[in-house]
Amino acid sequence: MRKINFFAVMLVLSMICFQTRVADAADGVKVGEAVPVFSALDDQGKKWNSKEHIGKKILVVYFYPADMTGGCTKQACAFRDDLPKLKGANVEVVGVSGDTVKNHQLFKKAHNLNFTLLADTKGEVSKTFGVPTRKGGSIQRTIDNEEFTLTRNLTASRWTFIIDLNGKLVHKNTTVKAAQDSKAVMKIVKKLGQ
Repeated sequence: MRKINFFAVMLVLSMICFQTRVADAADGVKVGEAVPVFSALDDQGKKWNSKEHIGKKILVVYFYPADMTGGCTKQACAFRDDLPKLKGANVEVVGVSGDTVKNHQLFKKAHNLNFTLLADTKGEVSKTFGVPTRKGGSIQRTIDNEEFTLTRNLTASRWTFIIDLNGKLVHKNTTVKAAQDSKAVMKIVKKLGQ
């Protein structure tokens, strides 16, 4: 009887440890930790690899739900408008969503976006950062008098991350206000420079 109880206790403890490890993995990178290498196709269909960017500039990686939607457009246009100031502070901005390369091209064209967008169609970059995702969808948009259907595989939550020159995560915002995100990022970047 004691052997059965011992094995039952060990089984329960093993399950708790396994669930804790799964939960930790789902949390993604934490503030203060080195950011793992990640890559995805950029808006030109070329492979974008974080190894080629981290350490050269402060890297802002912002996740957003969908191209060509209200809040996401406000967020992207604010980063577009504030990019000269951000670049002056040695910052590179990268937007990430579950949209396709083609969707990103249309989004950039429609709103004259001046920074890189990554197509995280399988959710691998979202998983690296612990960003929750849900089912994708489709929307209809007219761009230059032409009708397009923009379909995405998944929808990421709106989260923003700042990676310092040493490759460490120094800021994580899980309650992003879309239109104010670029201003909030600039405040954090200024503090880093002090």
